This record gives sequence, structure tokens and C-alpha cells, in this order.
Amino acid sequence: MRQSLRSVLFLLLCALAGALAGMGTPSAHADDPVEVGVRPLHLLDRLEEGALKRRLSACVGRPVARTAFSISHRGAPLQFPEHTKESYLAAYRQGAGVLECDVTFTKDRALVCRHSQCDLHRTTNILATPLAARCRQPFVPADPTTGRQATAECCTSDLTRDEFLSLQGKMDAADPMATDVAGYMDATESWRTDLHAPGTLMTHAQSIGLFQSLGVAMTPELKAPEVTMPFDADFSYGDYADKMLAEYEAAGVPAERVMPQSFDPDILRHWIANHPVFADRAVFLDSGPWGDLGMAGAIERLPGLAASGVRIVAPPIWVLLDLKDGRIVPSAYARAAKAAGLDIVTWSLERSGPLANGGGWYYRSVSEAIDDDGDMLTVLDVLARDVGVIGVFSDWPATVSFYASCMLE
Repeated sequence: MRQSLRSVLFLLLCALAGALAGMGTPSAHADDPVEVGVRPLHLLDRLEEGALKRRLSACVGRPVARTAFSISHRGAPLQFPEHTKESYLAAYRQGAGVLECDVTFTKDRALVCRHSQCDLHRTTNILATPLAARCRQPFVPADPTTGRQATAECCTSDLTRDEFLSLQGKMDAADPMATDVAGYMDATESWRTDLHAPGTLMTHAQSIGLFQSLGVAMTPELKAPEVTMPFDADFSYGDYADKMLAEYEAAGVPAERVMPQSFDPDILRHWIANHPVFADRAVFLDSGPWGDLGMAGAIERLPGLAASGVRIVAPPIWVLLDLKDGRIVPSAYARAAKAAGLDIVTWSLERSGPLANGGGWYYRSVSEAIDDDGDMLTVLDVLARDVGVIGVFSDWPATVSFYASCMLE
């Protein structure tokens, strides 16, 4: 109930703030129906028998509501090229109430949506275009005789805005043993698909316009630069952080609709000090370091983060979970974050592929209890009702939307 009320109140605040800001008539997209498709039902079929399965089964066929609890991670990259218009629209149609643009910059300082500054060789068709000559490290094929792997590195900062927009998005993948560009690019995992590629790349400003038209909230992540800062001698890290928020202000987006994210606590402190209207929704992406000593340190710093003005922390899923007598339960980190008065979001459901072998990195703390894809719903239930997260990033938001609409009423 607590999470449902938060989601409803947040979306109501977004709508009210938009009206007060004079954003005009509601978008034609605002009342589009949510279509979660068959995947949540497939996971439900695979869920072990019990109270959770009975309750979720009772919701099959009911309308699914859009919710801020369902946060799109890079769009819907389980099946769509990440950070593309098509991926964002897929996430929206699956009920995500919050959409994410990971933000980096180009050679001419335009802000664009990419998961990292130097991933174009994996996530676009750049290597098959004349712009490949502009890459920081051009493609070098693998050498089977020596075991040398194929390499390439292409960065947004190698290109202008217009050059970036001329590229096409593809599924994030690269074959390190490829001996030619075509083989290097054609490496999508078997549990994903190229069916919905290519995709349309977007600037940060274009993503804001799209998200405004859809009536959703927005969660930009300021990606760490992979070039020396200040860039071109006078574009500092602080300038970059300021520019990201300035693009929301320029578009007339109320701060209540924006959840800016960063892995860098100094950036959070910069936003809190210099952009206080965004402070309450700013998200600290906690990346550890983990391990026994690292986890203890991460837990110990939580009260200090709260005292500095941070309101929301976002660790990966496994950090919030533990096992007790074979059951998945909230971790010491999760309990400590709540005790410090911090809200929690987490990442990223539907990113690990099939869970038959323990679920991989995202489930590492509870891998002994993970042996089937249906366990995603069990994990989601513990995160929502026991840990008390206020939102879950997902590579296929339909699953979270279906769950939240059923269980968090």
C-alpha cells in the first residue's frame, strides 16, 4: 500500500506541476492503454505454486495501470536497441511511468542518450559507416592464430551531434573473436533479438520532448566522462552536470518530474548545493565497492549520505537481498537504508537472461534460491513488499507494470 500511494501521489504531482508550468493541453498519448503482452504471463506460468502465484493469477486479464514504480532501464533493451526512440516507446507502452536517458556528450558538447560515452562500436552501426574512421580506436580484427581478440572503441565525443544522429542503434553486443566488422557487430545473445533493430538515436533534448509528449516522468543519468575534463579546456564536469539539468528547465519540465541520477556522490552534492529544486528526487547510484569489507563500508556511509541531503539510493538488486533458511529476505544494506530514512530504487530486472543457473550477477546474493525465470516475480515481490523499494528499473518494464498494478493497489 505504501508504495502504491507513493506512485499515485508522484504522478499526481507531476500532472499538477505540468499544469502549473503552463505545459498546455494534455498529450494525446497520456491515456494510451498499457499493453504488457505475454511475457509477464510466461513468468507467472513458471512461478512455483503458492500465495504469490494465486494472487497474480487473479489479476490476469485486468487492465494494467501506468505506474512510477515501473522504471524503464534504457528503454526496453531486452528486445529493442537501447536508448532509441523505438525502445522508449516500447517501454512506455508497457506501462513504465518513468523513462531513462543515460546522458553523455558529443564533440560539439551536445548532450545525447547513450549508456556510456564510448559504446558506439557496440550499440550502433558506426563501424559499418564512413564515421568508423573517426573512432578513438578503429576496428582491429581477432587473430585466431595468436588468440588476440578483436577490438574497437568509438565515442560520442569523437562525433558532432549531427554525425551522432546519422547513426542507427543496434542491440548492445560485440563478438571479440570476429575477424571482420560484420561478424563483430552481429553478436546479439540468443535470448535477445534483432527483430526490432535498427533504432533511432536521440539527443537528450529530443528525449525530453518525447517524454513530455507521453506524459511520463524522467530519470536522466549523468554518465562519467571517458575523456579528460575539462573537455576542450573549458567544459568542466560541473558544467556538464549543470547543462543536463538546464535542458529540463529550458523545456519547462517541473523539477518534480525529474529524477537525476549519478554514481558519483560529488555530483549529487553538486546538484544539492547548486540546483536545490532537483535535490529531493536526485538518486545516488550505489556501486559499492562490495565484498565483505566493501559492503560494511557501504552500509556505514548511508547515514552520512542522508545527512548530506541525499534522499534516494539505488544499489543493484542483489545488494538488497539475502537468504534466511532458504528464503529471500531483505539484506542488512536494505534495512540500514530504511533506518537512515532513505528511499530505495534498484536495478535491473530482466537484464540477466534466463535464470536457470542462478541468475548471474544481479542475483548473486540469492543465487542458491534462483533456478527458473519465474523466480523474477518472487524477487520482485520481496523487493516491493519486504524491502519497500519505491521503484524498479527493468529492461522489459511490462513485468514490473503487471506486478505493481496487481500487488500494489
